[in-house]
Amino acid sequence: MSERTIALVTGANKGIGYEIAAGLGALGATVGVGARDPERRETAVAKLRAAGVDAFGVPLDVTDDASVSAAAGLIEERFGRLDVLVNNAGITGGRPQEPTLVAPETIRAVVETNVIGVIRVTNALLPLLRRSASPRIVNMSSTVGSLTRQSVPGSEVGPISAAYSPSKTFLNAVTIQYAKELAETNILINMACPGYCATDLNGFRGYRTPEQGAATAIRLATLPDDGPTGAFFDDDGPIPW
Repeated sequence: MSERTIALVTGANKGIGYEIAAGLGALGATVGVGARDPERRETAVAKLRAAGVDAFGVPLDVTDDASVSAAAGLIEERFGRLDVLVNNAGITGGRPQEPTLVAPETIRAVVETNVIGVIRVTNALLPLLRRSASPRIVNMSSTVGSLTRQSVPGSEVGPISAAYSPSKTFLNAVTIQYAKELAETNILINMACPGYCATDLNGFRGYRTPEQGAATAIRLATLPDDGPTGAFFDDDGPIPW
Protein backbone atom coordinates (compact mmCIF):
# COMPACT_ATOMS: atom_id res chain seq x y z
CA MET A 1 0.00 0.00 0.00
CA SER A 2 1.50 3.29 -1.12
CA GLU A 3 -0.26 5.38 1.55
CA ARG A 4 -1.72 4.68 4.93
CA THR A 5 -4.93 2.73 4.47
CA ILE A 6 -7.59 2.75 7.19
CA ALA A 7 -9.28 -0.64 7.59
CA LEU A 8 -11.90 -2.14 9.88
CA VAL A 9 -12.27 -5.89 10.34
CA THR A 10 -15.27 -7.16 12.30
CA GLY A 11 -14.82 -10.19 14.53
CA ALA A 12 -11.08 -9.57 14.42
CA ASN A 13 -10.04 -10.60 17.91
CA LYS A 14 -9.30 -14.21 16.86
CA GLY A 15 -9.21 -16.74 14.04
CA ILE A 16 -9.57 -15.66 10.44
CA GLY A 17 -10.54 -12.11 11.36
CA TYR A 18 -7.38 -11.66 13.39
CA GLU A 19 -5.26 -12.96 10.50
CA ILE A 20 -6.99 -10.61 8.06
CA ALA A 21 -6.15 -7.72 10.39
CA ALA A 22 -2.57 -8.96 10.69
CA GLY A 23 -2.22 -9.35 6.94
CA LEU A 24 -3.58 -5.89 6.17
CA GLY A 25 -1.38 -4.45 8.90
CA ALA A 26 1.68 -6.14 7.41
CA LEU A 27 0.89 -4.29 4.17
CA GLY A 28 0.99 -1.00 6.04
CA ALA A 29 -2.66 -0.44 6.91
CA THR A 30 -3.94 1.03 10.14
CA VAL A 31 -6.38 -1.63 11.29
CA GLY A 32 -9.41 -1.40 13.53
CA VAL A 33 -10.01 -4.60 15.48
CA GLY A 34 -13.78 -4.84 15.75
CA ALA A 35 -14.95 -7.15 18.53
CA ARG A 36 -17.56 -7.39 21.28
CA ASP A 37 -15.45 -8.76 24.11
CA PRO A 38 -13.25 -5.95 25.52
CA GLU A 39 -10.58 -8.21 27.00
CA ARG A 40 -10.16 -10.32 23.86
CA ARG A 41 -10.24 -7.19 21.71
CA GLU A 42 -7.47 -5.45 23.60
CA THR A 43 -5.41 -8.64 23.81
CA ALA A 44 -5.60 -8.91 20.02
CA VAL A 45 -4.67 -5.24 19.59
CA ALA A 46 -1.66 -5.67 21.88
CA LYS A 47 -0.54 -8.78 19.98
CA LEU A 48 -0.86 -7.00 16.64
CA ARG A 49 1.04 -3.98 17.89
CA ALA A 50 3.80 -6.23 19.20
CA ALA A 51 4.07 -7.60 15.66
CA GLY A 52 4.46 -4.09 14.26
CA VAL A 53 0.86 -3.50 13.15
CA ASP A 54 -0.73 -0.09 13.67
CA ALA A 55 -3.85 -1.52 15.31
CA PHE A 56 -6.59 0.01 17.44
CA GLY A 57 -9.63 -1.45 19.17
CA VAL A 58 -13.20 -0.84 18.03
CA PRO A 59 -15.97 -1.94 20.42
CA LEU A 60 -18.44 -3.53 18.04
CA ASP A 61 -21.47 -5.79 18.29
CA VAL A 62 -22.81 -6.17 14.76
CA THR A 63 -26.28 -7.06 16.07
CA ASP A 64 -26.67 -3.79 17.99
CA ASP A 65 -27.58 -0.51 16.29
CA ALA A 66 -26.07 1.69 18.99
CA SER A 67 -22.80 -0.26 19.01
CA VAL A 68 -22.44 -0.04 15.26
CA SER A 69 -23.27 3.67 15.25
CA ALA A 70 -20.68 4.28 17.96
CA ALA A 71 -18.05 2.34 15.99
CA ALA A 72 -18.72 4.46 12.92
CA GLY A 73 -18.45 7.59 15.06
CA LEU A 74 -15.14 6.47 16.52
CA ILE A 75 -13.62 5.95 13.08
CA GLU A 76 -15.03 9.22 11.75
CA GLU A 77 -13.66 11.19 14.69
CA ARG A 78 -10.24 9.57 14.49
CA PHE A 79 -9.68 9.34 10.72
CA GLY A 80 -12.54 11.01 8.86
CA ARG A 81 -12.75 8.17 6.35
CA LEU A 82 -12.53 4.41 5.91
CA ASP A 83 -10.77 2.64 3.04
CA VAL A 84 -11.42 -1.04 3.76
CA LEU A 85 -14.29 -2.81 5.50
CA VAL A 86 -14.09 -6.56 6.03
CA ASN A 87 -17.35 -8.01 7.34
CA ASN A 88 -15.96 -11.11 9.01
CA ALA A 89 -18.04 -11.53 12.19
CA GLY A 90 -20.25 -14.58 11.99
CA ILE A 91 -21.79 -17.50 13.89
CA THR A 92 -22.79 -21.03 12.90
CA GLY A 93 -25.74 -21.49 15.23
CA GLY A 94 -24.58 -24.86 16.50
CA ARG A 95 -26.46 -28.13 16.06
CA PRO A 96 -28.90 -29.53 15.12
CA GLN A 97 -29.46 -27.80 11.78
CA GLU A 98 -31.50 -30.36 9.87
CA PRO A 99 -34.51 -28.38 8.61
CA THR A 100 -36.91 -30.66 10.50
CA LEU A 101 -35.02 -30.17 13.75
CA VAL A 102 -33.53 -26.69 13.77
CA ALA A 103 -35.19 -24.16 16.03
CA PRO A 104 -36.57 -21.05 14.31
CA GLU A 105 -34.76 -19.01 16.95
CA THR A 106 -31.46 -20.48 15.76
CA ILE A 107 -32.12 -19.45 12.17
CA ARG A 108 -33.15 -15.99 13.31
CA ALA A 109 -29.97 -15.54 15.38
CA VAL A 110 -27.68 -16.71 12.56
CA VAL A 111 -29.31 -14.43 10.01
CA GLU A 112 -29.21 -11.53 12.46
CA THR A 113 -25.43 -11.81 12.72
CA ASN A 114 -24.39 -13.16 9.34
CA VAL A 115 -26.69 -11.09 7.12
CA ILE A 116 -28.45 -8.27 8.94
CA GLY A 117 -25.27 -7.53 10.89
CA VAL A 118 -23.37 -7.11 7.62
CA ILE A 119 -26.06 -4.77 6.29
CA ARG A 120 -26.10 -2.79 9.52
CA VAL A 121 -22.32 -2.33 9.59
CA THR A 122 -21.97 -1.66 5.87
CA ASN A 123 -24.67 1.01 5.83
CA ALA A 124 -23.21 2.72 8.89
CA LEU A 125 -19.72 2.82 7.36
CA LEU A 126 -20.66 3.66 3.76
CA PRO A 127 -20.50 7.45 4.31
CA LEU A 128 -16.88 7.04 5.46
CA LEU A 129 -16.06 4.62 2.64
CA ARG A 130 -17.38 7.14 0.11
CA ARG A 131 -14.64 9.55 1.27
CA SER A 132 -11.92 7.06 0.31
CA ALA A 133 -10.03 7.20 -2.98
CA SER A 134 -10.23 3.40 -3.37
CA PRO A 135 -12.85 1.94 -1.03
CA ARG A 136 -13.15 -1.83 -0.69
CA ILE A 137 -15.73 -4.00 1.07
CA VAL A 138 -15.17 -7.72 1.61
CA ASN A 139 -17.94 -9.95 2.95
CA MET A 140 -16.76 -13.25 4.36
CA SER A 141 -18.91 -15.96 2.84
CA SER A 142 -18.44 -19.70 2.27
CA THR A 143 -18.74 -22.26 -0.50
CA VAL A 144 -21.58 -23.78 1.52
CA GLY A 145 -23.56 -20.73 0.42
CA SER A 146 -23.22 -21.75 -3.24
CA LEU A 147 -26.55 -23.16 -4.45
CA THR A 148 -24.74 -24.68 -7.42
CA ARG A 149 -22.39 -26.66 -5.21
CA GLN A 150 -25.11 -27.54 -2.73
CA SER A 151 -27.23 -29.04 -5.51
CA VAL A 152 -24.54 -31.17 -7.18
CA PRO A 153 -25.06 -34.83 -6.17
CA GLY A 154 -22.14 -36.12 -4.11
CA SER A 155 -20.62 -32.68 -3.68
CA GLU A 156 -18.89 -32.25 -0.33
CA VAL A 157 -20.13 -28.90 0.92
CA GLY A 158 -20.59 -29.59 4.59
CA PRO A 159 -23.33 -31.13 6.69
CA ILE A 160 -27.04 -30.46 6.29
CA SER A 161 -27.52 -26.91 7.49
CA ALA A 162 -30.75 -24.98 7.50
CA ALA A 163 -29.29 -21.95 9.29
CA TYR A 164 -25.60 -21.36 8.53
CA SER A 165 -25.43 -22.39 4.86
CA PRO A 166 -28.58 -20.48 3.83
CA SER A 167 -27.32 -17.43 5.73
CA LYS A 168 -24.29 -17.38 3.44
CA THR A 169 -26.50 -17.80 0.37
CA PHE A 170 -28.54 -14.85 1.67
CA LEU A 171 -25.35 -12.85 2.25
CA ASN A 172 -24.18 -13.55 -1.29
CA ALA A 173 -27.51 -12.38 -2.70
CA VAL A 174 -27.41 -9.19 -0.62
CA THR A 175 -23.83 -8.50 -1.72
CA ILE A 176 -24.90 -8.67 -5.35
CA GLN A 177 -27.58 -6.07 -4.66
CA TYR A 178 -24.97 -3.79 -3.07
CA ALA A 179 -22.75 -4.24 -6.12
CA LYS A 180 -25.64 -3.19 -8.37
CA GLU A 181 -26.48 -0.14 -6.28
CA LEU A 182 -22.82 0.92 -6.02
CA ALA A 183 -21.96 0.15 -9.65
CA GLU A 184 -21.52 3.81 -10.57
CA THR A 185 -19.23 4.49 -7.60
CA ASN A 186 -15.60 3.58 -6.95
CA ILE A 187 -16.59 1.11 -4.21
CA LEU A 188 -15.71 -2.51 -4.96
CA ILE A 189 -17.61 -5.11 -2.92
CA ASN A 190 -16.90 -8.83 -3.14
CA MET A 191 -17.29 -12.10 -1.24
CA ALA A 192 -14.46 -14.29 0.03
CA CYS A 193 -14.54 -17.95 1.02
CA PRO A 194 -11.73 -18.78 3.47
CA GLY A 195 -12.08 -22.55 3.10
CA TYR A 196 -12.42 -25.00 5.97
CA CYS A 197 -10.10 -23.44 8.53
CA ALA A 198 -9.32 -24.67 12.02
CA THR A 199 -11.09 -22.12 14.23
CA ASP A 200 -13.32 -22.27 17.28
CA LEU A 201 -16.26 -21.80 14.90
CA ASN A 202 -15.90 -25.48 13.94
CA GLY A 203 -14.16 -26.82 17.02
CA PHE A 204 -10.78 -26.51 15.24
CA ARG A 205 -11.65 -29.38 12.88
CA GLY A 206 -10.64 -27.51 9.73
CA TYR A 207 -7.65 -28.53 7.65
CA ARG A 208 -6.57 -24.99 6.70
CA THR A 209 -4.95 -22.44 8.97
CA PRO A 210 -6.64 -19.11 9.75
CA GLU A 211 -3.73 -17.41 7.99
CA GLN A 212 -4.48 -19.39 4.82
CA GLY A 213 -8.15 -18.53 5.20
CA ALA A 214 -7.35 -14.82 5.35
CA ALA A 215 -5.49 -14.71 2.03
CA THR A 216 -8.44 -14.24 -0.34
CA ALA A 217 -10.00 -11.53 1.84
CA ILE A 218 -6.71 -9.63 1.95
CA ARG A 219 -6.41 -9.85 -1.84
CA LEU A 220 -9.96 -8.54 -2.33
CA ALA A 221 -9.37 -5.78 0.22
CA THR A 222 -6.41 -4.54 -1.81
CA LEU A 223 -7.79 -4.86 -5.35
CA PRO A 224 -6.73 -2.31 -7.96
CA ASP A 225 -9.33 0.23 -9.05
CA ASP A 226 -10.20 -1.84 -12.13
CA GLY A 227 -10.76 -4.98 -10.05
CA PRO A 228 -13.98 -7.01 -9.97
CA THR A 229 -17.07 -6.21 -7.94
CA GLY A 230 -20.03 -8.34 -6.97
CA ALA A 231 -17.97 -11.53 -7.34
CA PHE A 232 -17.37 -14.60 -5.17
CA PHE A 233 -13.86 -16.01 -4.73
CA ASP A 234 -11.73 -18.53 -2.91
CA ASP A 235 -8.03 -19.24 -3.33
CA ASP A 236 -8.68 -21.08 -6.62
CA GLY A 237 -10.65 -18.25 -8.22
CA PRO A 238 -14.34 -17.51 -8.82
CA ILE A 239 -16.94 -19.71 -7.10
CA PRO A 240 -20.18 -20.63 -8.92
CA TRP A 241 -23.39 -19.34 -7.45
